[in-house]
Amino acid sequence: MQTNLADFIKGTPEGREADAILRKCVHCGFCTATCPTYQLLGDELDGPRGRIYLIKQVLEGTPATAKTQLHLDRCLTCRACETTCPSGVRYGRLVDIGRNVVERQVGRPAADALKRQALRATVPHATLFGTLHKVGQLARPLLPDNLRRKLGDVAPASPWPPERHPRRMLVLDGCVQPSFSPNTNAAAARVLDRIGISLVRAPNAGCCGAVSYHLTAQSEGLDYMRRNIDAWWPYIEQGVEAIVMTASGCGVTVKEYGELLAHDPAYADKAARVSELTRDISEVIADEKEKLPRRSELRDPFRKVAFHPPCTLRHGLKLPGKVEALLTDLGFELTPVPDAHLCCGSAGTYSLLQPELSQRLLANKITALTSGSPQSILTANIGCQTHLQGATGLPVRHWIEAVDQLTTS
Repeated sequence: MQTNLADFIKGTPEGREADAILRKCVHCGFCTATCPTYQLLGDELDGPRGRIYLIKQVLEGTPATAKTQLHLDRCLTCRACETTCPSGVRYGRLVDIGRNVVERQVGRPAADALKRQALRATVPHATLFGTLHKVGQLARPLLPDNLRRKLGDVAPASPWPPERHPRRMLVLDGCVQPSFSPNTNAAAARVLDRIGISLVRAPNAGCCGAVSYHLTAQSEGLDYMRRNIDAWWPYIEQGVEAIVMTASGCGVTVKEYGELLAHDPAYADKAARVSELTRDISEVIADEKEKLPRRSELRDPFRKVAFHPPCTLRHGLKLPGKVEALLTDLGFELTPVPDAHLCCGSAGTYSLLQPELSQRLLANKITALTSGSPQSILTANIGCQTHLQGATGLPVRHWIEAVDQLTTS
């Protein structure tokens, strides 16, 4: 694709990056076949190829409009198109750049801007979000069924094992997961403890920065990233093996710290090291699975499961089939899930900002997940977990919790 970027962005770091991404696109359209919003709406401008053209036009000087913004807002940033693309077009990065430019040119209606600001002011702050979550639980009898299920009974955290092994890894608590699923990281710590790894938390680490960054408050998002790097750095200097992610949504963002902070002279090298150390929990467990009990030792009433691979795991971290293979090897029976590559509609704050499309995607996903009559649903990201739980009576939990339960002596 030939480009002729406008002076306002030509020569900037973002402009050079966008230009390189655009020039890789060969207009083939393979991406449209796996785009969830294109499948729902059938509009070229609601698929990756059409959005790439919209972004190209804006970066070349065509004024953005509210219609441009709408088509970019409808994108889930699931990155299924990246998995499909034969040319390696980094669409997810391009759409972040494009949205930021469009936001500056078009702005937003007051109500929409206020909603986005409220999300940025609450979701990334674990303590405040936890308080609001408790209020929501008190109001559960008054809420619609789907919200009542999302705010359902929270399983208490299992005991966190003491730090006792020479091998140590960091874990990110995140902002939403401590409220909705506090047992997830505790389960990860228990499983890793059984294979000889102590999982530790850095008290000052918090939101990975994804919420603000993807809501076009990119400077704010980068500040969250710097804060995490500062919190983790003493542990890195002490020799931790890895920074473990139990939420793939956070994982894909932290994995990209090195890229996102590459032009910050104070943080570029540290950010690159953090990205290098970042591993999804599935990668760690898969490497050590021989230390866990085999099939004959497993005990679980919910062994027949459907697994939902989050887009951030499958397309962002590029770990397709990793968890499924691990679960099968440990003795779970995985039911077939048609169109497993498609997004469930959670996509960070998407379910709140684009509720109609999100609910259509959710309905399709629940139909697919339950088609094999599983006893429960497992996933790898807290956003997907709560989103799915709002639409089904089946238990939905992180897969590491199931592994913890199965391998408890």
